[in-house]
Amino acid sequence: MGWDALFGRNAGTEDLEAFYPIKPECLADIPKTRFRPRAGKTLSARRWHASFSEDGHLDIAKVLRRIQRGGIHPSIKGLVWEFLLGCYDPNSTFEDRNQLRQQRRERYGMWKTECQNMVPIIGSGKFITTPIITDDGEPIEVDGSLVTSAFSDKKVTQWMLSLHQIGLDVNRTDRTLSFYEDEVNQAKLWDILSIYSWIDDDIGYVQGMNDICSPMVILLENEADAFWCFEHAMRRLRENFRCNISSMGVQSQLGTLSQIIKIVDPRLHQHLEDLDGGEYLFAFRMLMVLFRREFSFVDALYLWEVMWGMEYNPHFFSQYETSAVASDSDTEQSDTAQTLIDQKLLKQYGKFERTNVQNGNTEKNGALAVFLVASVLEIKNKQILKEAKGLDDIVSILGGITGNLDAQKACKEALKIQTKYLKKAKKP
Repeated sequence: MGWDALFGRNAGTEDLEAFYPIKPECLADIPKTRFRPRAGKTLSARRWHASFSEDGHLDIAKVLRRIQRGGIHPSIKGLVWEFLLGCYDPNSTFEDRNQLRQQRRERYGMWKTECQNMVPIIGSGKFITTPIITDDGEPIEVDGSLVTSAFSDKKVTQWMLSLHQIGLDVNRTDRTLSFYEDEVNQAKLWDILSIYSWIDDDIGYVQGMNDICSPMVILLENEADAFWCFEHAMRRLRENFRCNISSMGVQSQLGTLSQIIKIVDPRLHQHLEDLDGGEYLFAFRMLMVLFRREFSFVDALYLWEVMWGMEYNPHFFSQYETSAVASDSDTEQSDTAQTLIDQKLLKQYGKFERTNVQNGNTEKNGALAVFLVASVLEIKNKQILKEAKGLDDIVSILGGITGNLDAQKACKEALKIQTKYLKKAKKP
């Protein structure tokens, strides 16, 4: 579909959603899509290609301005996301990136082969939804033996025990999209999540990662490229998925959310405390899967890219590629502070991250998503204060935003709350 068609006078979500077809029987059940591409604001394929120098250096400041104003055209979304998530350095050349892409594809291929040697169904275009081993590591025969021998290694056993749960979650992922009517596409999502779970033996797979990974699978045709895009997204998000008997990883962000509301809207915070909602657990899902349930598929992608554009830090690539010890990280933060006078460098930061840098804010759990939840609470402030008599009422009120929230307005409100919070937090 052409860009002109999307920007025509009568262009609407029908054209936009042609990029992500919905199963006809599901059309009535999905949230309303509010996003519209806007000429002169949305990053088009032409603008994207024009942002590269002859040898491939990307003018990231120009690209960020477009994304923060109007999102990204669907035809280039996956390619742009790779930069927003720090997969590639804007200061690299086409040749640099081609070499790195090839190295990563080979590394992914090695991991996939390693996993296939243990579970041959990986990479076959099929996936599993029933256990393939017992808790003791003994193979369970399902449609012919899926595992050739017993395993006693704890890491291998734990990984294999998770594979059918990943399959069950894959079956539930974006079921309204025609893309996942093809089992090969479902298997691709399962492969990526299974291999990621194998290499991240600290946290492994946790439900919700499927919702983060699914768009990458749809946007990036090459499986290895989709994996690395997801892997870089998880570098930001993985601590949210760290769960044990006593705590959930996302609780640290919920704690930050509590502090933000307490400072910017003490009356609302007190009301939530009185309703026994001071731990803000009602916001758990929003933060875990980045508002996937509150928006249509199209709007969720738009929200993510605007968020990532606003959070962009030109040092992402170097931070991800360099395994720095804590002292090196501290030095880098100090060096960053020294560059504040460099206005050209500041333009390479997203709006949200730029404000953090200018204010010396290094709060690790203060991601834009936390301020987005705060903006939703502020939007629903009057209704919560007037109608909420218990936690169920809060959940019901917040549930009402599904399909009714403008992602651009929510991001703008989040930036206002960030400014207000940093200003008030500085006061003695």
